[in-house]
Amino acid sequence: MDNATPQEPNASDEASADPRRISRKGLLKAAIVASAAPLLAGGGVALARDAASSGGGALLAPTPQCDDGDDTTPPQMEGPYFKPNSPRRTSLVTPGTPGVPLTVSGYVFGRACRPISGALLDFWQADTNGSYDMAQYAFRGHQFTGADGSFTLTTVVPGLYPGRTRHIHVKAQAPGGRILTTQLYFPGEPRNNTDALFDPELLMNVRTVGNGRQGTFDFVLDVAQTPGPTDPPTDPPTDPPTDPPGSTWTPGTSYRAGDRVTYGGVAYRCRQAHRSMTGWEPPNVPALWERG
Repeated sequence: MDNATPQEPNASDEASADPRRISRKGLLKAAIVASAAPLLAGGGVALARDAASSGGGALLAPTPQCDDGDDTTPPQMEGPYFKPNSPRRTSLVTPGTPGVPLTVSGYVFGRACRPISGALLDFWQADTNGSYDMAQYAFRGHQFTGADGSFTLTTVVPGLYPGRTRHIHVKAQAPGGRILTTQLYFPGEPRNNTDALFDPELLMNVRTVGNGRQGTFDFVLDVAQTPGPTDPPTDPPTDPPTDPPGSTWTPGTSYRAGDRVTYGGVAYRCRQAHRSMTGWEPPNVPALWERG
């Protein structure tokens, strides 16, 4: 067992509802077919990372690939700088904190790709100069995922220190579950090729926004869950019909970002170009459709 971490609050292993009847792996395939950009923070369920370069010119696969029964997020060593009892907070910076602003967001899922609410995430990292604070709790903090399994961390891009590439440490734990200790990495870092601990499966999706950077990563914990509907359904029902009365959404249609449809009497706007299919109805795929 790893060092002690803050006690988690009472929370269910699963969110109260599962709006995701499509796997992120399937969604990525749809995005590739549509030649659309990957989804990022704020756009529904986030893909873990896009087709960015790891430094060696190779395209990166999405990580972790949360398709029912797939591998969980790989563990990594804790390192010498962990401190238990970090403060509970989602921001590790103040207005005067030096460094390049960084926001990391994403979701925590179980093995059945269902979001985990109340999951503990305990982050720690070096400051912009590559130093860890061992006297106090600078650049250390823990938080709990929301009802939809989401989290957001506000910090700065960590600096480098000898022998390591740029990274962020994290411990993740479902309520009452085992602790996953791992590290998150940045794509395109020269030291990714020389750091013996670097794992490309732990690369974040990172983009530059203004004077800062935004990263996304989805954790998949080794938590057994009751599987949701088949993803996509292997035998779609025909009675009642898939397309409720009054709906303009139809399967097998190529939709573009900004297109508007109705489904079940509710209006939706397309977030990302894709070709629709049974099982991807707007209320089931918030990554592709938003209400309004």
